[in-house]
Amino acid sequence: MIAYLSGAIEYSHDEGEGWRNNITEWLASKLHHSVINPVEESRLIISNTDSHDYRNWKETDLERYKNFINKFVLRDIKAVTKEANYIICLWNKEVFKGAGTHGEVTLAFEHGIPVYVVNQVPLTDLSGWIIACSAEVFKNFEELKLFLLRKFG
Repeated sequence: MIAYLSGAIEYSHDEGEGWRNNITEWLASKLHHSVINPVEESRLIISNTDSHDYRNWKETDLERYKNFINKFVLRDIKAVTKEANYIICLWNKEVFKGAGTHGEVTLAFEHGIPVYVVNQVPLTDLSGWIIACSAEVFKNFEELKLFLLRKFG
């Protein structure tokens, strides 16, 4: 089984790397599942194209920036719709400024791929759209892990 790890990157303090590393290790050790980590996927694209300064292009060369970010978008769409068996989504205040997480959850729903949301905002701030696209919503990662153990363990 393969989980896609959806959540804030662009506006996250650590690009969302911390929680992704933690859940990756847990999934491998407890369920023998692998992951698609968009942080790592993005780093590969950056490294392969020697585009380490791409964030500057947003202000200096918008067309170049757009064309480069298209690579991330296309990779994520393929991963969500054609490679992942399920999505683990961390929904926190950092996703509000971005758009990728919203799109990934919607695409997964459209393709019948279960989305398991770990919600870290007040329930009143969790979009009805995201709730509707989710197979399950959890209050924390411990609840998610118990669910995954029952479902896949």
